[in-house]
Amino acid sequence: MRIGILQTGHAPDALIDTTGDYSDMFERLLGGRDFDFTTYNVVDGEFPPSAETEEGWIVTGSRHGAYEDHDWIPPLEQLILEIADSGHPMIGVCFGHQIIAQALGGKVEKFRGGWSVGRQEYDFGDETLALNAWHQDQVVELPVGATVIASNDFCQNAALVIGKSILTIQAHPEFDRTTTQGLIEHRSDAVPSALVEAATRSLSQPTDNEALADRMAAFLKKGAK
Repeated sequence: MRIGILQTGHAPDALIDTTGDYSDMFERLLGGRDFDFTTYNVVDGEFPPSAETEEGWIVTGSRHGAYEDHDWIPPLEQLILEIADSGHPMIGVCFGHQIIAQALGGKVEKFRGGWSVGRQEYDFGDETLALNAWHQDQVVELPVGATVIASNDFCQNAALVIGKSILTIQAHPEFDRTTTQGLIEHRSDAVPSALVEAATRSLSQPTDNEALADRMAAFLKKGAK
C-alpha cells in the first residue's frame, strides 16, 4: 500500500544522523507491514499533485503551531480537505492531529495548562497505552463528525476518529527513547524544568509504540480503496 508522508517539520539537526527525520521515524514505526512510503516536505513547500497520488496519508508533527501564519499551512489545509473528501485513509500525529482538526472546522490553541512532555498514559477505552508526548497546543473544539477515542486528565481530546477515514493522535508513537532524549537535550528551553526532569526520569519506562503502530496500520489498510 502506498503511503504519502506529509512532513510538516524537521527533527533537530543534532538528531538527524541518529534518528533520521520525522518521516524516517514513521517508516521505522510502520515497517514490515507492507507499506511503501513517499515523503512530501510540505513545510518546505513540496506538495503531492493531488489527494489521489497515494493510497493513504500521514501528517507528521512539527514545532510550528497550526494557527501560525506560514505560507504552507493554507495549501496543506486544502489538501487535507481534498483527502477527506477522497475517502483515502489519513492519520495525523501531534501537529498532524491538530492541523487536520483545524482544517475540518475544529479549534486549536496554546493550552492554558501548559506542556506535556515525556511518557504519558492514555485511556483508549479497551486499553491504556503509554506514549511519548511533546506538545503545548491542543485541540480544544472538535470538528463535525469527530469522536474522541483516547484521553487523559491533561489532554481530553488525545485521539480522534473523524468520519470513517481519518485517525488523529496527539501523542508521538514514532518517538522512541532516543528521540525523546534528544528533544530534552535540544528543544526543551521553553519547557518548565520540573517537566523536563519528569520526562528524563520516564525514559527508562517502556512505551506502547508497537501497539499503536498496529492500530494505525489496521486503520490505513481498512480504509484503503
